[in-house]
Amino acid sequence: MMTGTTILFVRKDGVSVLAGDGQVTMGKTVVKHTARKVRRLFDGKVIAGFAGSTADAFALFARFEKKLKEFSGNLERAAVELAQEWRTDRSLRHLEALMLVADDKRAFLLSGTGDIIEPEEGLIGIGSGGDFAKAAATALLRHTGLSAEEVAREAMKIAAEICIYTNDSLVVEILSAGAS
Repeated sequence: MMTGTTILFVRKDGVSVLAGDGQVTMGKTVVKHTARKVRRLFDGKVIAGFAGSTADAFALFARFEKKLKEFSGNLERAAVELAQEWRTDRSLRHLEALMLVADDKRAFLLSGTGDIIEPEEGLIGIGSGGDFAKAAATALLRHTGLSAEEVAREAMKIAAEICIYTNDSLVVEILSAGAS
């Protein structure tokens, strides 16, 4: 089983940032340092990241993009429909992953138990280092003038210093409010 990752969502001043580390671990061994766990979907208008099994995440990315197309890019509707399908479908129910999805206005955490959580304060983290990254980002947002991207990068760096399943090889995707 693959273990660990860190995905962090930060929104500030109309800018949405999704950052993910690149480490893939099997047991006690790092098998890859530069995995891409954050992607753009729906013609670049949606960003998504995953924590969990890689194969499961690819299946979820594909299903989520299909839902986005089905509902003309309506992020909330696509998220609700995917979460419902994920929870009730026999094959999907066994997928082990969490997803963060965002457009230029909203963001959601999705899980296989049907959870759809919109972050407070424009922050949410998932994966083994998610809590570390979120805590660091919370402090940086409250006590610095850093941009959303700077907050995400610095918080992920801090998480990588703490969590053994997180590294500092980052993939960062950025959306600005009103951007197409």
